[in-house]
Amino acid sequence: MVSRTVTGAARSPQQRLILAIAITASFVAFLDMSVVTVALPAIVDQLGGGLTTQQWTVDAYLLTLGSLILVAGSVSDAFGRQRVLRIGLILFGIASVAIAAAPTAGVLIVARLVQGVAGAMLVPSSLALIMSSFDGAERGRAIGTWTAATSGAMIAGPLLGGLAVDLASWRLAFLINVVPIGAALLLLARVEARDVRRDDARVDLVSAALCALGLGGAVFALIEQPNLGWSSPTVWGSGLAGAAVFAWFVWRQARIAQPMLPLTLFAARNFAWGNLATLLVYGALGLNGFVVSVYLQERAGLSATAAGLATMPITLALVVLSSRAGAVAGRVGPRWFMTFGPLAMAGGALLMLRVTEPFSYWTQLLPGVLLFGVGLAATVSPLTAAVLGAIDSSRSGIGSAVNNAIARVASLVAVAALGAVVGGELDLAGFHRAAVFVAVLLALGGVVSWLGVRNPAPPATT
Repeated sequence: MVSRTVTGAARSPQQRLILAIAITASFVAFLDMSVVTVALPAIVDQLGGGLTTQQWTVDAYLLTLGSLILVAGSVSDAFGRQRVLRIGLILFGIASVAIAAAPTAGVLIVARLVQGVAGAMLVPSSLALIMSSFDGAERGRAIGTWTAATSGAMIAGPLLGGLAVDLASWRLAFLINVVPIGAALLLLARVEARDVRRDDARVDLVSAALCALGLGGAVFALIEQPNLGWSSPTVWGSGLAGAAVFAWFVWRQARIAQPMLPLTLFAARNFAWGNLATLLVYGALGLNGFVVSVYLQERAGLSATAAGLATMPITLALVVLSSRAGAVAGRVGPRWFMTFGPLAMAGGALLMLRVTEPFSYWTQLLPGVLLFGVGLAATVSPLTAAVLGAIDSSRSGIGSAVNNAIARVASLVAVAALGAVVGGELDLAGFHRAAVFVAVLLALGGVVSWLGVRNPAPPATT
C-alpha cells in the first residue's frame, strides 16, 4: 500500500502515479457523459424516437451506473481497486464500440446500459485510490487536482464530440475515449504497491438487482408519462412497482449483515447532509446540461460544436478554480463553499431566463453560464471532501460509491422527469420552466448545506 503523505510534504512518485491513474480512469467516464449531450440531436435524426430516445440514451447509462456503482464499491473493496479499474476500462471500451455500431435506437440503449456497468467500476475505485493514498489537507488538494483534471473531459468532450458530429458522424464521438482507456491501462501496469482489499467485503447481487429494478420502474414511468399519460396502467403500474421494489431494497439494507448500502454510514452528520446536498445539486446539473445542449441545437439553431463550446466557460471555471477551492476548504472547512456555490449556480440558472427568440449567446446565455461556472467550482471539491472525509478511510470504497450513486441517480431522475417539467416539448417556454426548476434544486442544495454540514474540528496541536 502506498504510504500516506504527511501534511505539507511533497508527493512521492507512486502517489503521483496513483493520482494520474485516478484522473485518467475517471476521465473516461466523464468524457462519455459530456460527449453524449451534444450527440443527442444527431442520434435522433438518424435513429428516430424524439425526446424519448434522447432521455433513454442518457438515462440507460445512468440507470446501471447509479444502481451498480454501489455494488461496484463493494467489488472494489473485495477484489482490489486496481483490478476493478482494469476490468471496467476494458468493458467500457467494448461497450463504446457497440454504441458506435448500433443500427437502431434499441441496440444503442442496450449498449449504453452495458457502458453504465463499466462506468460504475471506474469512479469509485479512482476516488478510493486517492482516499487511501493521501491525508489531511493534501487529500483535499489531491481531490481538487482530480476534479480539475477530470474536468478536462468536460472541456474536450463537447468540443471533440461536436466536431465529430459536424464533420463526420455521432458514432465517431463514442470512440474518442479509446485513447484515455489505453493510457490508464498502461499506467496501471506501473503501480508497485499491492492492491488494497477488505477481507470482510461482500458483493450483494440481490440488493443490486432490487436497486436496478426499483430505479428502472420509476424512470420508465417518468420518461413514458408524456407519451402515455398518468392514467395509463403501464405508467402508474411501473412507477408504483419501482417505488415498492426500491423500498424493499432500502428495507433489506437495514437488515442484512453486510449491506450493499450501509445505512450506518449516514450516522456521520456530514456524510448524511452532504449526500442530501449531492442529490439536489447533481440532479440540477444533470438536467441543466441536457436541456441547454439540446435546446441550443434544436431551437436556437447552433451546430453541435457551437453548442459544446457554449457551456465551456463552466468547465474552464471548474478547471481554474476547483483545486484552489479544495485546498482552501481543506483548511477552513467546506460549509461556506457548499452554501455559496449552489446559491451562485441558482443565480446563474435564473440568468438563463434571459434566453429568448431570436437567440443571442453573448447577452442572453453567457452571463448565466459564467456565474454557474463559478458556483460549480466552489462546490464540487469541498462537497466531495466533506462527504468522504466524514467516514473512515478504510470505508472509502463504499463511501465514494454511495456518493457517486446518489449523484448519478439524481441526474437519472431529473432527466427522466424532463417531460413533466417542460410540458412534453423543449421549446422556449419549456427551457424557461427547466431553468426555474434547476434554480430551485440548487437553492435547496445551498440551504441544506448551510443547515446540515459542519466544518471539521481543527487538528490538535502539540
